[in-house]
Amino acid sequence: MQLAGLLDPAAGRGSRTPGQKWRQIRTARAVEAHWTKDEILEAYLNLVTFRGEVQGIGAAAAVLFGKAAHGLTRPEAVTLAALLAVPNATADTLVRRARRIGAATLAPADWPGDAAVSAAVSAALHASGAAAPRTALAPHAARRILRRGDGTEPVRTTLDAGLQRTVTDILHRHLLSIRGQNVQDGAALVVDNATGEVLAYAGGSGALSQAPHVDAVAARRQPGSTLKPFLYGLAIERRLLTAASRLDDTPLELALAGGGLYRPSNYDDEFRGPVSVRTALASSLNIPAVRALQLVGADDLVRHLRQLGLGGLVESGDYYGPALALGAAEASLWELVGAYRTLANGGIWSALRLTAGDPAGPAATVYSAATAFIVADILADRQSRSWTFGLGSPLDSRFWAAVKTGTSKDMRDNWCIGFSRQVTVGVWIGNASGRAMHDVSGVTGAAPVWAEVMAHVHRHGSSTAPEPPPGLVRQRSRFEAGVEPPRSEWFVAGTEPPPTNPRVPPAVRITTPADGAVIAIDPDIPADRQRLAFGATGPLDAIAWTLDGTYLGPAQPLDKLPLEPGSHALALVDAGGRTVDAVRFRVRRPGTRRTSRDVP
Repeated sequence: MQLAGLLDPAAGRGSRTPGQKWRQIRTARAVEAHWTKDEILEAYLNLVTFRGEVQGIGAAAAVLFGKAAHGLTRPEAVTLAALLAVPNATADTLVRRARRIGAATLAPADWPGDAAVSAAVSAALHASGAAAPRTALAPHAARRILRRGDGTEPVRTTLDAGLQRTVTDILHRHLLSIRGQNVQDGAALVVDNATGEVLAYAGGSGALSQAPHVDAVAARRQPGSTLKPFLYGLAIERRLLTAASRLDDTPLELALAGGGLYRPSNYDDEFRGPVSVRTALASSLNIPAVRALQLVGADDLVRHLRQLGLGGLVESGDYYGPALALGAAEASLWELVGAYRTLANGGIWSALRLTAGDPAGPAATVYSAATAFIVADILADRQSRSWTFGLGSPLDSRFWAAVKTGTSKDMRDNWCIGFSRQVTVGVWIGNASGRAMHDVSGVTGAAPVWAEVMAHVHRHGSSTAPEPPPGLVRQRSRFEAGVEPPRSEWFVAGTEPPPTNPRVPPAVRITTPADGAVIAIDPDIPADRQRLAFGATGPLDAIAWTLDGTYLGPAQPLDKLPLEPGSHALALVDAGGRTVDAVRFRVRRPGTRRTSRDVP
């Protein structure tokens, strides 16, 4: 009957319906009528599955013991006999079954002994992967731990095996769904907020990757917009900005220390005019972030990020330039998850822990609890996020969670990192080789993995919004017409605006040329064809241009001013002659070399 099920799958091996059982009986009767018992046994041993995908006695002998079937020893033969009925049993179960088989079929003198059978069972399970070290569940975490010791002492990790399997499965499934967009690799990290213990560590995509041994949790890459919460957090902590402060989302040009101009743009290449810090951060607008960096200072932000555990920032702020606000540095998923956990823990940073024996380590206060609360509240604000991400994106969950995405230049990396009250989850999607993905952003690449992992962690319970700590003030904020609707806003005590919030007009600024710009005259173009364009933004009524103190006319775009070599001062002045904004720039003669004066 068993051979009938192997010969004719339609007969329903292990079947339950009467029709299938009847077909199996007819097949068995036909076999019995035409084959001898030896032929039936031979066919059965060549078709039966011993363990996993190992089918037949020949394959079992080769895979489990590395030899042909005729070379099996008695301990190996009795092990295979024990595997027939319980192919996925544990070592102890197989040894007990082998002992019963031996007692029923062998003379006492022919029994090879428990030790020999146990050794054969262990060899078979090891060859099939069942008794091998279970590093396959978290191979990158295992290597990280082994690098810290000699490997001779047993180590107990903080990983949750069930969660590790689930996170790995979610990551693999999603990577398979976007492989057509030139994506091979990914990583995910889940950390307990209270203890810092790592609960899941998926360092790569395994067989999906051409670089399966690269630990993408530890590898440093450009973090994109995932640095913005820490930029705004520093500005709020220093009382330079509040969540209701206005920043201009208008065209911006900045001269670079090494020459040239930096023109940041938003993801959608649109400009929204004045926006609040809350909207700028939640909707991940780039130009307001660069303006915030001008207030904070690149050197100070670099030092601040180092406080948060981002050890890859080894250069000064000038090295990274204004693009630091948009992620022009390097950080690992491990470091970023630790930094976001700082926000989840009220501004207190401490090291993550991967093994149960790791000491908790010293804690450091990076933000006040009030600042951490405001930044987390912004990252959890679905409405303010909708400017860029819309309503109903993967970032929106049925429970409270603060989250931020990031995409590096040319879509080489994308990230989604966020936290609930219980855990911080980080996801990276990209290619270990550094190749660009095709139309995969943080919200379409990493965010779906983050959302599914978060939903799994909170499947049996929810995450509620944190209680506001002392030192916060809740006050109604009103904005000038057309900017944003009135709303209740959180402020660090002492930074709230006056109760009668007067209308603050948008700032008048020179947008072109950038302050410190160096402009070269092209000797191959006739001089009368070369012109310098001036541009400004803001309410320009009753505002006028002056160049080197000479009145040029109303503050409208000018693009027909001849290029005059030398240093120049361009200003915007009001009706009373007061300067409201000014820049300096230099025009080089044809053929002259750059000098130290050309560097802003």
